[in-house]
Amino acid sequence: MRAMTEANLKAAFAGESQAHMRYLIFADRAEKDGKSNVARLFRAIAFAEQIHATKHYRTLGQVKDTAPNLQVAIEGETYEVEEMYPAYKAVAELEGEKGAVQATDWALQAEKTHAQLYKKAKGSVERGADLELRAVYICDVCGHTMFGSRPDKCPVCNAGGEHYRQF
Repeated sequence: MRAMTEANLKAAFAGESQAHMRYLIFADRAEKDGKSNVARLFRAIAFAEQIHATKHYRTLGQVKDTAPNLQVAIEGETYEVEEMYPAYKAVAELEGEKGAVQATDWALQAEKTHAQLYKKAKGSVERGADLELRAVYICDVCGHTMFGSRPDKCPVCNAGGEHYRQF
């Protein structure tokens, strides 16, 4: 693939990915505001943006078999844990941005677990097996990730157990 086309597809992937997330966030707000049809519209178009992003990513040749995809995920999560979030948190602390300090710290805590999980999954896949996985719970306030049963309180943000979503 020629350089300019590749750069354009990467930029389009980033833009579509951000639009997908932005519209899901807007849908949640519309739902909270009692505008269920607007929420549905945001979710529908978010899905269309996901389709566009997926096509761009595949065209770039970035979707491989499961083991190499897991390696990409491990590398991304490890970067976030070791470099990105510590640096972002440090800047937020320096600038006195309490909300950003909290957001980056909460993300950092969750990303540590995500990296470990992807490593465990990759080990299973490399042995020719699927991952043994119990119920997964995600805190909808901070992203804390855990298994087994829903906790009474999040150990990261102290949100009540009702804030955990099961997967």
